[in-house]
Amino acid sequence: MLDILREPDDIRIECEADNVDCTVITEIRDERLYVYVTAAASRPRFICLRWNTRFTEPTSIMGDKWERSYGDMEWHSLNGEIFMPWYFLANSADTTVGCGVMTGAGSFVSFQCDASGCTAWFDVRCGGVGVRLDGRRLLAGIVVCCRYEGISAFEAARRFCRVMCERPRLPEKPVYGSNNWYYAYGKSSRPEVIRDAALTAALAGENENRPFTVIDDGWSVNPCAGPWEPNERFGDMAEIAAEYKKLGVRPGIWIRPLHDVVLEKEHPAWCLSRINDGDQNSTPTRCLDPTVPEVREYISATIRKMTAWGYELIKHDYTTYDLFGAFGCALNGKITIKDGWSFHDETKTSAEIVSELYRLIREAAGEAIIIACNAVSHLSAGIFEVYRTGDDTSSRHWSRTRAYGVNTLAFRLCQNDAFYKIDADCVGLLPGKISWSLNRQWLVLLAESGSPLFISVHPEALNEEIKAALTQAFSRNAVQTDAAEPLDWLYNNQPQAWLVNGQKREYDFVEEYYPALLSGSTQNY
Repeated sequence: MLDILREPDDIRIECEADNVDCTVITEIRDERLYVYVTAAASRPRFICLRWNTRFTEPTSIMGDKWERSYGDMEWHSLNGEIFMPWYFLANSADTTVGCGVMTGAGSFVSFQCDASGCTAWFDVRCGGVGVRLDGRRLLAGIVVCCRYEGISAFEAARRFCRVMCERPRLPEKPVYGSNNWYYAYGKSSRPEVIRDAALTAALAGENENRPFTVIDDGWSVNPCAGPWEPNERFGDMAEIAAEYKKLGVRPGIWIRPLHDVVLEKEHPAWCLSRINDGDQNSTPTRCLDPTVPEVREYISATIRKMTAWGYELIKHDYTTYDLFGAFGCALNGKITIKDGWSFHDETKTSAEIVSELYRLIREAAGEAIIIACNAVSHLSAGIFEVYRTGDDTSSRHWSRTRAYGVNTLAFRLCQNDAFYKIDADCVGLLPGKISWSLNRQWLVLLAESGSPLFISVHPEALNEEIKAALTQAFSRNAVQTDAAEPLDWLYNNQPQAWLVNGQKREYDFVEEYYPALLSGSTQNY
């Protein structure tokens, strides 16, 4: 099968103008292929590496995503039009080959796999224009390739993820608990989140490892935007954190660090020149540029303020959308589809800028745990403890939870404990909405997956049976010693057959709820 741990058969360079002096150097050492780019005058945009090989046997391919997945992960046939960010797996019978780049790369790397070989694209742009290296030698990425035989494709994926990330940052204790977004959807208040904390503490019983209660969007003075000060419904956020601790839960809070409507109005020079055009979920917005020194200080000060309030978990959101102008579901090969714009600092690649932003957030957070949502996955590994791997599940529409939750758990569970702890998102409970028989199965699978379990519960959705199930799930997930593996993922992108601690489990994620007739490309939550 495929082997790309060798010198490429072809190397191509695309620059902002004519290539005057840009060169690419590849070196093989320690079973890795190092890709370096240098330029003094030229401004490189993309580096293309090609390995020619003919596939002579039936082969299935599965790749990763730039950030979250959107119910779209699956094994597929050879298709050169599909770009696979960061890594991909090729499976034929009992042989699986993993090809990718080490986490923390200096560029955005994606792969194509066709019947005649494999292509790797190294996006070394600064925003939407070529980077200005000024003679610097950039390590664009480190390519790795591993062959596995006699084990399942999932076990091969798990082992390959451990190869790509040498030093994951994992929490000292398992992370689990509750989040208010999936029943409140931004409409909440201090009494309600205190009630959430009391309920979460009660469901956790005598668990020595205490759960988190996360206050999601809706607490700040502007919906989904800074300034990051509380609105009149919440009041003093430090008092809420203190009350949480008295109740027996650990406080968590949500933030969108690159969007502050006051700063963007007062300091337009601190913003990216590009305006995000918006989508069905948001109106056009500006974004703070993290390469501007004043913006970096603002982000750091904001994170430090939240830890000073007493919050022990910070969930940051929207960094991919705010920086690059689209969600992952709208991106194929390029991390940004908009050309002609750049960050304030044009001497660094977009990947380097994102990594610096993430390290800034990590440093400012101190001992607090970080959940990264809508963040760049391969650049989050080794920096953040927990990573949201899929788009939002739902408390209203089961088809959304099945498509977005089950899918991302199955296809990115191989990254759990290898890159970070994966967060496949919440079990949302609203009265009179999703059948408990379906949500119960999702709850049990999450609880026994070895990855974090978060619930989002409206009190009126509870009865004694549901309370008992949630208590049992919390007890199981508070230790996260289980091992789960999807068995039917090679042909089912919403796997229902699982191996949990060596025992086969069968789920029915459809029942009488057949796939919904959708009016758009994204399922509502």
